Amino acid sequence: MIVIADGGSTKTNWCLINEAGRKILFNTEGYNPYFSDTAYIVGSLRKSLPDHLETDKLTEVNYYGAGCSTDAKRKIVADAMQQVFPNAKINIGHDLLASCRALLGDEPGFAAILGTGTNSCLYDGKDITLNIDSLGYFLGDEGSGCFIGKRILSDYMKGYMPKGLRESFYDNFALTNEDIFDHIYNKPLPNRFCAGFSKFLYDYKDNYEDYTFSTVDYAFTAFFENLVIHYPNYKDFSLNCVGSVGYSFRDILSIVADRYEMGVGKVIRSPIDDLVDYHMTTVNK
Repeated sequence: MIVIADGGSTKTNWCLINEAGRKILFNTEGYNPYFSDTAYIVGSLRKSLPDHLETDKLTEVNYYGAGCSTDAKRKIVADAMQQVFPNAKINIGHDLLASCRALLGDEPGFAAILGTGTNSCLYDGKDITLNIDSLGYFLGDEGSGCFIGKRILSDYMKGYMPKGLRESFYDNFALTNEDIFDHIYNKPLPNRFCAGFSKFLYDYKDNYEDYTFSTVDYAFTAFFENLVIHYPNYKDFSLNCVGSVGYSFRDILSIVADRYEMGVGKVIRSPIDDLVDYHMTTVNK
């Protein structure tokens, strides 16, 4: 039995392929090694993996994760996986490569992640050939849920948010400015905390179209200005994107991409189905 997993900073999508070739999907929280150490990942997995999953019978784990971009960070995750799946061969890759394989397969092109965080690259059909670092939630991640969430929190705290939406925000979350500061500066996973508010904006977008458009347009414009346009000949590629933010606000993403004369290709919420197909095709070649 083998497992294929796509891990973002908020959620990990898993697919078990059993001896009969049946696909079994399940989810756990996300594990970014910049925020979660080996012990945390082990504890979380042991609590949240399905009871029916016989972890000692797995032969291979293919895990693609946010933050798994260096040997040191991959080792944090690999050590955790080896403890949880003791008899499996552990393969750890970056979630950006998973996105490339899900979006483009064996074809070259431009791929991006617009979820809790942001990433982007050029892909030659096999490997990532150029990646401009998005610098994470503190210094960059333009276009991400975290980036949008920080703008929403700032507008709420400063009183810039439309009055009705501000009241709905408080009704939903009952957060004071002091509460928000505490979450951001003192509690774990501030990136996940900020990113969660992008869903709030999506839920209220029909009633606050102008505010939604200006907020998301600002984020996606920053994504293009700080990342996309710095790739050589970027207009020669279509924008292929994976992630809840890119998918949920794909209408605004298309408008911004058109502004920069870049067509939009494949946009999906999660790469897991296409990633599993890629692995099955590769294995069966």
